[in-house]
Amino acid sequence: MGSAAEDSKLGTRMMPYTAILRHDLRGLCASRLVRLWLGATVVLTVMLVLANWSQFQDGTLIASLLFPYLVFPWFFVVVVLGVSPVSGSRAEALADGILSRPIGRCQYLLAAWLARVLLVLGIYLVVIIPAITVVALAKRPVPEDTVTFYGVVSSLGVVALVLIFLVSLGFLMGTLLRKPLLAVVVLIFLWYPIGLILSIFSLEEFSPISLSRAVSTQLRQPWRKAEGDSSSGTKVEDIDALTRQVDHFFSVFSGARPTPKASKPDFFEGQEFKDFSLLRVTLGYGLPTVTAVILAMLCFYWRDL
Repeated sequence: MGSAAEDSKLGTRMMPYTAILRHDLRGLCASRLVRLWLGATVVLTVMLVLANWSQFQDGTLIASLLFPYLVFPWFFVVVVLGVSPVSGSRAEALADGILSRPIGRCQYLLAAWLARVLLVLGIYLVVIIPAITVVALAKRPVPEDTVTFYGVVSSLGVVALVLIFLVSLGFLMGTLLRKPLLAVVVLIFLWYPIGLILSIFSLEEFSPISLSRAVSTQLRQPWRKAEGDSSSGTKVEDIDALTRQVDHFFSVFSGARPTPKASKPDFFEGQEFKDFSLLRVTLGYGLPTVTAVILAMLCFYWRDL
């Protein structure tokens, strides 16, 4: 009896939270910005796959598909979605609901934040997972790559964490400045210069630009490193060269065309991040995300509506 009563009270307390969450999700799904973003990201992903189908190996091609979500151009859309709930006319309209109805400020802010996080991650995963599946399973005219399932899952998780951080950063700036356009402009003029400076030092745990370059390394990481990997003196480049020589040898006698050498653009493959740490990257974006949400809640709680 006591447990049922506690569950009933918890459900009653969560009703305003879930109502705001459902309302915001419906409004976001019906907005033109979200629909245009969904269509644009599908088109861009398909174009990247088709343009590099016979040029890039799996790791390089997947890294190029993740680049728009980390750096450009979807940064703008994610930030705009994060800024909008707590600034401008939207903040004035919700004042009546907070002051005259049983809806707490923290309930509204967390529900609005979660709605945008779910929307951004939903669009990202719905588009990128089928694209990666096609790239990884299809037979393409490039040498086979050493992309692992663990590497793909961990890379998808890291990019998702960066997107959550961008939503949270937009929330914080929108709460502080109250004007959506001003908040977006400030974020653009602060985020990109800082990211470029940090990318010079290859700090993938703080710079999405460096992270987008390190993704190709993470995609090839196994779940557990084999014992013989550290003691073996054979390099990946030597194995690739030997494979090309054998392929050329058999193609001469069979008359078949050898497998073309895959392109390796300097941006994605110019530097190998051997010291890439998934824990450092998770903390580098996870802790600022939590901090941004807490600061936004405190600022929204203390300010006048």
